[in-house]
Amino acid sequence: MSQGKQYSADQIQVLEGLEPVRKRPGMYIGGTGTEGLHHLVWELVDNGIDEALAGYATHVIVEMLEDGAIRVTDDGRGIPTDIHPKTGKSTVETVLTVLHAGGKFGGGGYKVSGGLHGVGVSVVNALATKLSVKVFRDGKVYYQEYETGVPQGDLKAVDKCDADKHGTEITFYADATIFLESTTFSYDTILDRLRHAAYLTKGVRTTLINHANGKKYSFYFEGGIKSYVANLNQGKEPVDEDIFYVDKTVEETQVEVALQYTESFSETIKQFANNVFNPDGGSHLTGFRSALTRVINEYARKQGLLKEKEENLSGEDTREGLTAVILVKLPNPQFEGQTKNKLGNPEVRGHVEQVMTEYLSYYLEEHPNVARKIVGKALLAARARKAARAARDNIIRKGVLDGASMPGKLADCSSKDPASSEIYLVEGDSAGGSAKTGRDSKTQAILPLRGKVLNVERARLDKMLANNEILNLIKALGVGIGDSFSLDGLRYHRVIIMTDADVDGSHISTLLLTFFFRYMKEVVDGGHIYLAKPPLFELVKAGRKNSVFIYDEAELEVKLDDTIAARKKEGIKVNPDDERYKQAGFIEQKRYKGLGEMDAEQLFETTMNPEKRVLVQVKVEDTEKADAIFNKLMGTEVELRKNFITANAKFVKDLDI
Repeated sequence: MSQGKQYSADQIQVLEGLEPVRKRPGMYIGGTGTEGLHHLVWELVDNGIDEALAGYATHVIVEMLEDGAIRVTDDGRGIPTDIHPKTGKSTVETVLTVLHAGGKFGGGGYKVSGGLHGVGVSVVNALATKLSVKVFRDGKVYYQEYETGVPQGDLKAVDKCDADKHGTEITFYADATIFLESTTFSYDTILDRLRHAAYLTKGVRTTLINHANGKKYSFYFEGGIKSYVANLNQGKEPVDEDIFYVDKTVEETQVEVALQYTESFSETIKQFANNVFNPDGGSHLTGFRSALTRVINEYARKQGLLKEKEENLSGEDTREGLTAVILVKLPNPQFEGQTKNKLGNPEVRGHVEQVMTEYLSYYLEEHPNVARKIVGKALLAARARKAARAARDNIIRKGVLDGASMPGKLADCSSKDPASSEIYLVEGDSAGGSAKTGRDSKTQAILPLRGKVLNVERARLDKMLANNEILNLIKALGVGIGDSFSLDGLRYHRVIIMTDADVDGSHISTLLLTFFFRYMKEVVDGGHIYLAKPPLFELVKAGRKNSVFIYDEAELEVKLDDTIAARKKEGIKVNPDDERYKQAGFIEQKRYKGLGEMDAEQLFETTMNPEKRVLVQVKVEDTEKADAIFNKLMGTEVELRKNFITANAKFVKDLDI
């Protein structure tokens, strides 16, 4: 065998201590962007919440220090300070420097814990340039410092404290060589996490303090997840004011569920295991859905609300307008990956199903008025679903490359490669005509939209499919709708909303975004939705080719100030308050109120040319917050929208109506 092909022991890399974390941080925190950065905070917060779940902590505090550090403090038992029998080091140092060391692997440390691998605090230590830990136990304050995971001395008792004071305080500085994008933490992101933690742990207070600006906020919810459901339904019209709630333990699994129906058409279900949010669901969500569908169908049959020859209500029917929070607590959660997106424990499905079947059945029997409203809503949803299915069967494309059913107004691109193709959703036939003339027909498709698009926040799918503009959009994109939706059919990897830079244009953009968020969220999550940013101003020089296009008010002020400064430098006296000088050096200052005011060449050069255009990618960072905003702006509650407008009117400048 030649030397180059030898495979021996010296070719095997052994990473000791915390080296694996620094080598492959994404394996432990999901990535090194802002989400991974904040995951460091979550690991420490979860440790404090674990102490609360075990019955020892009542308060978790996160502090954002002025020098960029994060400090997390809890009033739990405090990490043990005695020498660990296996490592020969203090237990504090063992927990901070050894992966898979913690109270979550048996031994009676925690019966229930959000931690999966016990790597939390050691991962934070590995990815911090500096970390310090204080432990308050037995009337003493213990202290130790680390740099990139390496202890700078032994754990020592440095002070005394009250005998009844206990807990852990950890301060760390994120490593900028790991988190290249940013090491700046978001106050709002941390605040949302602490709010959820308080909802999910009855009787626990969470606090966030920003020392840079003095902001401080605390959360405490005696009602737990019932309060959470009430908050999620704020601004929605409930079917009944009562919120169903159950808290029951089956074997070693504690099942806690709260739910309430509203008159909206979308469902909101949040599922958690040991206080960890599982966005991809898992066995607890499967058990919940199965029980809900079965119980409602059985009740409807028993009460004669569902006739003998009628088919059962589907799961989708029974969940229309539903808001629910599912929280399970169990000794050994099995998650998919360190980021814990999905719960895998198969036994949990049966536990949740058992609790929901028994207690939801009792609830419907004891609340017949509420039960009839829920079943009635599901029956309406079923009729709408059947009508939508009939309409959908007539319109959905047979294949991605089959252009026979394309809308007549669509000016398609010649490319059949979705990755290089983009479609502009253009407000109005006039702007649509300019866009069709000026576009690059190889990769750019144009779909003009006439008038205001249907507000899907107030409409079921059957009504949507009767709306020509929505219908044309579904046909053009090729992904289908409802239960026939498939992202694989997407014909354009960039879907660009191009509307006028005025109130009507903003309204149309919001209507389209509502549609994508409610019915094609996978397209949004895939990073395929963009907003075009047309110019607001044109500063016309001698000769149109020398025009300068300006995209917002602030940019205009900078440009004009620069022009005035240049004229001053030339020795020309300038009075900035004189309107003649506001356009100094330009023949005309033109404000665009609509895309139709630009000719085809201008529209392409300013808004469609890939080398010059400005596109804003649409992302959903917080689904819960986005849901609330769409409900507030586009829902049926007029008072909620009125309050929003009143509160935010002061921030609007130069409003065109």
